[in-house]
Amino acid sequence: MVSRPARYRERGAGVAAPAGSRQPSERFVLTEGCRYSRPADGVRRDVADQKDFERDAMQFAPQLYSAALRMTRKPADAEDLVQETFLKAYRAYHTFTAGTNLKAWLYRILTNAYINRYRKQMRRPTETDLGDAEDLYLYRRIGDSGQVTRSAEEQVLEQFVDADVKAAVESLPEHFRLPVLLADVEGFSYKEIAEIMDVPIGTVMSRLHRGRKALERALWSFAREHGLTGTDHE
Repeated sequence: MVSRPARYRERGAGVAAPAGSRQPSERFVLTEGCRYSRPADGVRRDVADQKDFERDAMQFAPQLYSAALRMTRKPADAEDLVQETFLKAYRAYHTFTAGTNLKAWLYRILTNAYINRYRKQMRRPTETDLGDAEDLYLYRRIGDSGQVTRSAEEQVLEQFVDADVKAAVESLPEHFRLPVLLADVEGFSYKEIAEIMDVPIGTVMSRLHRGRKALERALWSFAREHGLTGTDHE
């Protein structure tokens, strides 16, 4: 996977909250009415498990919110999606195997919840800055050309928030867009994405390859149209 510019890693770590608002980890709380599904052995572990859950799982709230916002494109929908994710994870936490990948487990719940709730809805206009595109190959392609300066690279990256590029990112069919987000934005491996999306690893590799190629073509075309590179796309 292409290394992300440091500036991108910082932006990708979370979505800035409006002034005066709470951070994602503060918005998603467990209510008194929420209870776990009863473990098979019948032993009451609600209190202990709640403490473990709050300690281990809630730290991922900002990352889950960022991913949910990229999926739904609406802050309110993203909050609802993450709240649903945490409630489902909270109730099923006794099924999680300690020592395995908790982040991937949470992302699987998030992704399944998104697919169930949103995949049949029409795409809606974006309301957030998609810095995601900074990680989608053009950064490396411009650098490898050897015919542009560092300032030109920065110019390309700065223009990735343009409406045309946002449209290119969001125009991907969902079955391509989700693997690209999980791999190139969230940093999951093929195996982890296969587990999160509950599809064979070969399917992940195929969709990711096709999704990246589609974005590469769109972004490279954008760069040529704006005179940011003198080379032709191969």
